[in-house]
Amino acid sequence: MYLADRRSASSSAASPVERPPGPDRRPGRRAAAAVPSTVLVLGTVSLITDISSEMVTAVLPLYLVAELGLSPLGFGVLDGLYNGVSALVRLVGGRLSDRGGGGGHKAVAVVGYGLSALCKPLLLMVHSLPLIGAVLAVDRTGKGLRTAPRDAMISLAAEPATRGRAFGVHRAMDTAGALCGPLVAFVLLRVAADGYDAVFTVSFCVAVLGVVVLLLFVPGRAARAAERTPAAERTTPAESTTVAENTTAAEATAERDPAGARTPVRALLGRPEVRRLTGCAVLLGLTTISDSFLYLTLQRRLDLPGGWFPLLPLGTAAAFLLLAVPLGAIADRIGRRRLFLAGHLALLCAYGLLLAPLSGGAALVCAVLALHGSFYAATDGVLAAATADAVPAHVRGSGLAVVQTGQTAARFLCSLAFGAVWTAWGDHTAILAAALGLALAAAVSARLLRRVGTPSPLNSPPEQAS
Repeated sequence: MYLADRRSASSSAASPVERPPGPDRRPGRRAAAAVPSTVLVLGTVSLITDISSEMVTAVLPLYLVAELGLSPLGFGVLDGLYNGVSALVRLVGGRLSDRGGGGGHKAVAVVGYGLSALCKPLLLMVHSLPLIGAVLAVDRTGKGLRTAPRDAMISLAAEPATRGRAFGVHRAMDTAGALCGPLVAFVLLRVAADGYDAVFTVSFCVAVLGVVVLLLFVPGRAARAAERTPAAERTTPAESTTVAENTTAAEATAERDPAGARTPVRALLGRPEVRRLTGCAVLLGLTTISDSFLYLTLQRRLDLPGGWFPLLPLGTAAAFLLLAVPLGAIADRIGRRRLFLAGHLALLCAYGLLLAPLSGGAALVCAVLALHGSFYAATDGVLAAATADAVPAHVRGSGLAVVQTGQTAARFLCSLAFGAVWTAWGDHTAILAAALGLALAAAVSARLLRRVGTPSPLNSPPEQAS
């Protein structure tokens, strides 16, 4: 822990972002060095943890539907529970981490990662649907607890003007784990005599490794990038106006607010930017079908063998991995609002391909999965970076949790509704309803996120006079 703190401090002091760039310094090297060591270590933790979790996620839909004979409605309930439970505890994780000060973020994250790791061997012991649902609920409780504190540590470590890139790097490393997890599950199902038990056992071992890395190498108290360097060195000329106005306003409010980490949710939602972000996250989440349903639709449409099902998430993960960093940097430059909405348009195109009377086979699968990965690359880290800009540092965990809770709760309802429509009228009707809803939600969100008065963290920086 002491070594981790010293290394983080020394790397921060030596980071090129904190020194005026010289004429001989190359932009590419400056961009790479702009990512703090805390972000890289947290990315490593997420990479390891995602290998573990995606091993289970890759086989779970087929296991429940094919092995246990679960109906689409039943799977929708379980999938909604899998995602919805985390929504209920995200606010708890955010509030607890804020109350603990800088060190509270790591402590709550450790508890969250540890809970998820403990659930993996329990899947070996339960075989009935209610017990599996209970184990998955505990696993999602761990995810809900850790997400907001982890993102808060990333946002506090990164420079305000480069938060999109920092979250992009983290999400890329996270997605590298998501890419490896299904591959490991695929191999284990092929070579192990009892494939599912082997998947759950290896998943537990990998999850424990992630917790160990978090404990040993993530600093106990995150340094705030905004306090380490002058504003002139933190931003480029094109970004300085937007970042300075939003960051200064947030910090000024923090100084006036004696409640500190006890700021209630209604106070956070009283901020126009947080309220708009949460509203858009809810609207768009209500029409975002779960990954599992999208993969099941592809598998049924193309009649893929069950053994190949765990490979479908690889397409999404590959596109996410390739695009997360460049799209995060683009969001910092052109505006997070535009990229956030563009990502949902990519998802709408994926829905359209699933509805189109095409027989493209492998080409159709690749196109849908590429669009699906592009959607995540353009929205996941971008939304977190935008929220961080709108919330003062002392309630960063709570603010991130508010937006994430709204989005996750909406996706929970979407899973329930999608499973019900699929059971009653078929998968084509369910996808059509989701596509129409997404088009309407995107139009409403574009209006909500339009600039009103002061610059928005999702708006592009003002153009420079030529």
